[in-house]
Amino acid sequence: MKDKVLQTIQKYNLIENDDKLVVGVSGGPDSIALLNILYELKNDKSLNFNFEICVAHINHMLRQEAIEDEEYVKKFAKEKQIDFYSKRIDVKKIANNSKIGTEEAGRKVRYQFFEEILKKTNSNKIAIAHNKNDSIETIFMHILRGSGLNGLKGIEPKRGNLIRPIIECEREEIEKYCDDKKLNPRIDKTNFENKYTRNKIRNVLIPYIKKEFNPNIIETVNRLSKLITQEEKYIENEVKKIYKKIVISQKEKEIILDLKEFNKQEKVIKSRLILYTITRIFGSSQGIENIHIKDIIKLCSNNIGNKFLTPNKNIKILVKNHKIYFTSQT
Repeated sequence: MKDKVLQTIQKYNLIENDDKLVVGVSGGPDSIALLNILYELKNDKSLNFNFEICVAHINHMLRQEAIEDEEYVKKFAKEKQIDFYSKRIDVKKIANNSKIGTEEAGRKVRYQFFEEILKKTNSNKIAIAHNKNDSIETIFMHILRGSGLNGLKGIEPKRGNLIRPIIECEREEIEKYCDDKKLNPRIDKTNFENKYTRNKIRNVLIPYIKKEFNPNIIETVNRLSKLITQEEKYIENEVKKIYKKIVISQKEKEIILDLKEFNKQEKVIKSRLILYTITRIFGSSQGIENIHIKDIIKLCSNNIGNKFLTPNKNIKILVKNHKIYFTSQT
């Protein structure tokens, strides 16, 4: 498995010499396997691979065993002389105050903490322990929610400063690696409770498909994901080219596009241009749904001046003087 992870790192250029990594470690099989493999690669003199690692662990305070998990990771890091950072956060309280689910709240505080340690340690990358099964489960979640092509890409090996070195490893081989190395990872019993959509997909849907339809469903969907990723990259590049042709003005809080040139595009490109433009302003297109995109395209096709839409409180789209104004309201 170590060789497989090394191949993934080289294939996607995830780690380079002199990188400093913050490794997110919960104490479960995936993150402990990731940490141990990175430690092995780092100390394998035959590879001449020079990078540093530190461990970031967050205690969500959701389970009685959480303190034991924290102590386990702390001890594991200490034995290998790896710097260890931890934080305890009442995720349930945050979820209630923010009126969001505990899963979403947990994810937010996790990544905020990882970024905090990234800055504190002057690191440049965050290593996350998502595996191939996680990616396939994500694809099924997106299918059930009616996702477009982008949602069928699964979890990418690299996004921004986030890297996922074990993304091409299946859960079974990770668990076997932990057994072979006698790592004794912590087991989160809530993973077997089917009250969350992801757990139902993991524990009910995928085993059913394996038994009744396709025992190799993980690999089958993974092939689909790779094909879609290739096609998505092509479309994204085309959208960037068209954007450069039709952009009139680009500022931090406002982007102006040529209305006439925008209306010449195919519908699928119009949709992508809208999302791409909004992402350039806000860093993401979160909160912009399919109904918003349809309304914006309709607004532009009517070509009536001084008409605007506010898909959410953050952005205003105005059609005026044969131009489309995308303006931040934050």
